[in-house]
Amino acid sequence: METQALVKEKELIVSELKDIVSEGQILTEHDALYDAGADRYRKYEKAKGKLKNPLPAAIVYPESTEEVKALLMYAYANEKDINVIPRAGKTATEGGLENWKDLALVVDGSRMDKIIKIDPYNNQATVQAGVKLQDLEDELRKIGYTTGHSPQSKPVAMYGGLVSTRSIGQFSTLYGGIEDMVVGLECVFPNGHVSRIKNVPRRAGGPDIRHLVIGNEGTLCYITEVTIKIFKYQPENNKFFGYLVNDVDTGVKVLREVMTNGYRPSVARTYSEEDARQHFYHFYEDKCVLIFMAEGPKGIVEATGQGIEEAVEKFKDGVYKKVDSKLIEDWFNNLNWTQQTIDDEVQGMIEHDRHDGYTTEISADWEHITDIYHSVIHRIRTEFDRAEDITMLGGHSSHSYINGTNMYFVYNYDINCAPEDELRVYHYPIQKIIVEEAIKFGGSMCHHHGIGKYRNEWTKDEHDSAYYMLEALKETFDPKGIMSFGNIYPVQEGVKYQK
Repeated sequence: METQALVKEKELIVSELKDIVSEGQILTEHDALYDAGADRYRKYEKAKGKLKNPLPAAIVYPESTEEVKALLMYAYANEKDINVIPRAGKTATEGGLENWKDLALVVDGSRMDKIIKIDPYNNQATVQAGVKLQDLEDELRKIGYTTGHSPQSKPVAMYGGLVSTRSIGQFSTLYGGIEDMVVGLECVFPNGHVSRIKNVPRRAGGPDIRHLVIGNEGTLCYITEVTIKIFKYQPENNKFFGYLVNDVDTGVKVLREVMTNGYRPSVARTYSEEDARQHFYHFYEDKCVLIFMAEGPKGIVEATGQGIEEAVEKFKDGVYKKVDSKLIEDWFNNLNWTQQTIDDEVQGMIEHDRHDGYTTEISADWEHITDIYHSVIHRIRTEFDRAEDITMLGGHSSHSYINGTNMYFVYNYDINCAPEDELRVYHYPIQKIIVEEAIKFGGSMCHHHGIGKYRNEWTKDEHDSAYYMLEALKETFDPKGIMSFGNIYPVQEGVKYQK
């Protein structure tokens, strides 16, 4: 229950916001504020009506860079310790949108939704931060181009969120992550300074300052505009490959062979038996699944396909059988979320008291990735005191590089505790094991979902001596700490609202 003094403070903030934006750009409806208190990370607890996080004072919808500037300057100059939570798309998975402060403003960029310019001659497009990835993709397809970026959240994700969380897509092995696609951008810092990073193919003008912004998770600045690369779209040349393999180790060896031989399939994945069961139940035959997709100009696709087949042949002793390529193509065509998918998932959790689809993704070099995988699975099975509630535990590698790959750990479980205790009882101890093993073997604790609030206690371990640089960025660009409190940076003991 909020105190009368807190209620009055929030009312004053809302009143003062009306001097910055119109009344129609300010939302204070209770259900919307409750929903904004946490993101998808705590969907079960939130859906059960048990979320205890403080409600933001308001959700504000700026329509221009100037309005974002004014809102940030308002919070920065205020002595009330207002937390600013940048939001775009609402698909964060590590608590990045969660509110831990009594006074907070959610600054939602969804009304900044203009596609500013599509430039096929220079192979780039410029958009405001609230443009949905799918909307830009649809426009590009009309002229034979693609973004090359396809996370599962593609239909609802927006560019401000994609860039600020260092997003990656299903075709990253060919096109790269969002950091490889961003050409230039515009962002606003808490003191109101607007920075524009110009659009050039490369430069050696000091450190690459794009990367101060990409992946900052709202802790340093607010992204308002992005220019990204675009690529020719040639789906008529696509080829799909699928295999059943005896173990994860064989799958990873084939992935390594393809990548280190210089091939760049758009998709290269291997699934454990458990994870394969929920994706490929109609053909997995209790085996691991290995899949590839090659795309691009016909000659490149043919060469890539040959390279894939040669790699599979090299490790044929671990390969059980080839899969009909049409089954793999059909699976890809139905992989992305829709808003209905998200809503159905939450409804299923409520009705059945279970959590399906939690993931913790890490990365490591080829030498250690399977060591991490086997160690994590063993520790969870033998150390986690609620192991009997786990209904699925497995993983898959889905983003590979010449020097290593990632590993998604996927775990479903029945919830046999109070909704408000779910993360503490289940998710936290499982994620802790995964993070510990990744760091122990020299890998990264987060491949692309970011740190958010639910991995921030390991940020210093992740960066070790390089944390010096990360810490200095926060001190320089957000000295008053108004931006996305709790994201990335560890918070002090005794803070009222934490997990």
